[in-house]
Parts: sequence; C-alpha cells; structure tokens
Amino acid sequence: MDKEKISLKVNGKVYELEVYPHKTLLEVLRNELGLTGAKEGCGEGACGACTIIQDGKPIRSCLALAVEAQGKDILTIEGLAKDGRLHALQESFIQHGAIQCGFCTSGMILTSKALLEENPQPSERAIREWISGNLCRCTGYAKIIEAIQAAALRRG
Repeated sequence: MDKEKISLKVNGKVYELEVYPHKTLLEVLRNELGLTGAKEGCGEGACGACTIIQDGKPIRSCLALAVEAQGKDILTIEGLAKDGRLHALQESFIQHGAIQCGFCTSGMILTSKALLEENPQPSERAIREWISGNLCRCTGYAKIIEAIQAAALRRG
C-alpha cells in the first residue's frame, strides 16, 4: 500500500505529510506531528480520550482517517492556549481540581469548548449531556461540571 500526500491544518499551522490511507487522525497527530494531548483509550470512539475539534465540532480522532481531514480546521489541546495564556477552561479545570490522572482531560476540555461555543451559558443538564461521551474514572464528574460552569460564567 502506497502512502498518500496530505495537507493538514492543525492549530492554525499547515502540515504537508505522507501517510498510509488507513492511518487514523489520532495516529498521525501523535506519531507524525508529536501532538500527544489526544490519547488512545479504547480505540473504538467510546471513551472520548482522543477528542479533538474539527471544523468547530468535537470528534473522536481514533475513528477519523487522516486522509479525510484534509481541508478541515483541526484544534488539539496543544493549540488551545494563546500567547502563553491558558484558555479559560484549562484554568478552570486546574482551579476546580477537575484534573486528576489527566488521561481524559484534553478530550473533556475540547468537548466543553465546543459546548460553550454553541451554548455560552449551558445548564448543568446540557453540560452532562455534552460530556456524556467522555469517560473519567477519577473524578466522579462533579468537579468537571463545576469547572465548566465556572468557565462559562467567566466568559459570560
């Protein structure tokens, strides 16, 4: 099988790559670009650890082929901070103790960012629904929900 030339726009930067057509976006982000914030948890799209934002929507990068991401705007956790300042969600997760082992954190934060872009003042129920596809085995979700609510208030 031959490699294909692709161009990916990740965190505002364009990368020209040659990848095998069966490689997932997660594999290319981690192994080719060194962007290791997205994690492979289940490899089946069920845990949310590999969540990134593509064209404004959270997606499971373990289920997306890299060759299909051409022409799309990709945001990973590495691109969230601006000018050396953490994003409000990153700060809030730290302040509210919503990070423990950290495995789910990037996916949780990016899912939350997409939520707040669509609904700047979500109810607790809306937050719970949005993050329901992101599994966390450490926190019990209470601190994560508090962090998202606090970030929404700071933005509002």
